[in-house]
Amino acid sequence: MPSKELQSPTSEMVLLTPNTENPPSIAATPAAPKDKEALREGSAESDNSRVVMKKQLGLLEGVAIILGIIFGSGIFVSPKGVIREVESVGTSLVIWVLCGMLSMIGALCYAELGTAIPKSGGDYAYIFEAYGSLPAFLYLWDAMMIFVPTTNAIMGLTFASYVLQPFFADGCEIPKIALQLLAAATICFLTYLNSYYMKVTTKMQNIIMFTKIAALVMIIVVGLAWMLMGHTENFNQPFENTETDPGKLSVAFYSGIFSYAGWNYLNFMTEELRDPYRNLPRAIYISLPLVTGIYVLANMAYLAVLSGPEMIASNAIAVTFGDKILGNFSLIIPIMVAISAFGGLSVHIMTSSRMCFVGARNGHMPAILSHISVKSYTPLPSLAFLCLLSILMLVVSDVYVLITYSSIVESFFIMLSVSAVLYFRYKRPNMERPIKVSLWIPAVFVVVCAFLVVVPVYVAPFEVAMGLLITLIGIPFYYVGVVWQNKPKWVQHAIDSMTFTCQKLFLSAKEQKQD
Repeated sequence: MPSKELQSPTSEMVLLTPNTENPPSIAATPAAPKDKEALREGSAESDNSRVVMKKQLGLLEGVAIILGIIFGSGIFVSPKGVIREVESVGTSLVIWVLCGMLSMIGALCYAELGTAIPKSGGDYAYIFEAYGSLPAFLYLWDAMMIFVPTTNAIMGLTFASYVLQPFFADGCEIPKIALQLLAAATICFLTYLNSYYMKVTTKMQNIIMFTKIAALVMIIVVGLAWMLMGHTENFNQPFENTETDPGKLSVAFYSGIFSYAGWNYLNFMTEELRDPYRNLPRAIYISLPLVTGIYVLANMAYLAVLSGPEMIASNAIAVTFGDKILGNFSLIIPIMVAISAFGGLSVHIMTSSRMCFVGARNGHMPAILSHISVKSYTPLPSLAFLCLLSILMLVVSDVYVLITYSSIVESFFIMLSVSAVLYFRYKRPNMERPIKVSLWIPAVFVVVCAFLVVVPVYVAPFEVAMGLLITLIGIPFYYVGVVWQNKPKWVQHAIDSMTFTCQKLFLSAKEQKQD
């Protein structure tokens, strides 16, 4: 194959990007689109012969991505955070409803952002577009170093725990090394599947989505049947002993919000959606009301069968629920939890790799991470990079502490993303907006998010300080990697060699944009 110039990811900023005269590369011949409308609709004809990620996601796949992330294992394992803080059944259900409504408000803002800025990368892309390079880099830094790999590690460990538990007698602890090995194998397998079999992965996620919904509907039906049989004692005086401390109420609200986390993940893959101007908002409009309804009813079912103290004492609420009421069929619940964790991990691996890819395309990550496999048209280097980071996190003893440190920071960046709606209304009033929400919607969301960011400073100042420190550590890396472009020749040569070696290893090439 003749050699061609290996270009940098952007013309403006370069991070670890080859700049030799004529380094060889793997490339494909671009094909001109047949018409503008075909490109907008995401037809196969518009990009079949170019090295570019294909538009393989329709409405069903979009809904599966949102539900796959939100319906991870959390609703089955730990929805006790709310009732532990408020100490009353009625107030906990009210908070679940309010958290669902806030999530729907936020999702509407992301529908506007995703259609006005139809780029993959989600929050990173919107922060970059609105506030520039440094804030976007710091978000990417936190996401790639902490958010993404720790979440993958925790999901992998959750799946491993539920798979291995039946092989150990009650009271026997599963060896840590067994959990880590199975979690690592699962992460590697799903990374491989996402790298080479995109269609198989999306079909699997569709099936898992329906399985999760069926499991939650079963819990809801059993709980409602239990109440209809006269077991409503847990709902007598539902607001009695409600906690009124603002700090505890805010922590309860925080727990509820994070249980809904994931409604913005489809925005990470906007460029791979067929007709994103229709399918992105539709997927959001379908998913969020469905999630809110299921979450409220599932918690009502839990509270009907389990008392408040029983929920707080349980490490896996759905399993405790099943053991108490399903009898011999209770084995179904841990199987469903394992399937949910497996599906959630697959979706998270898929979506987060696109943020890494877009960051590299903007010059904020090593150039090789902006490459695409010429065989499977997936961001293979980014997938492999995040797989490696996730496996490293499995051996970090304080992985749960790390994600706690960063959760406040993540809330701040989500607030920053939604504030971009207000920013663009002021700075770019004539910007094309296929969807335009009322201004009170982003305003309310930003105010509530600001409250959720400020309150933890009072409740957990050490965790907030550690999250801030992790973020600030990224600033020197930004100036060395992004701002400093005139690097010594030996550094550039080493970067060139690394990039070309990885390019051959992954059989990857730079994305070929449409002329």
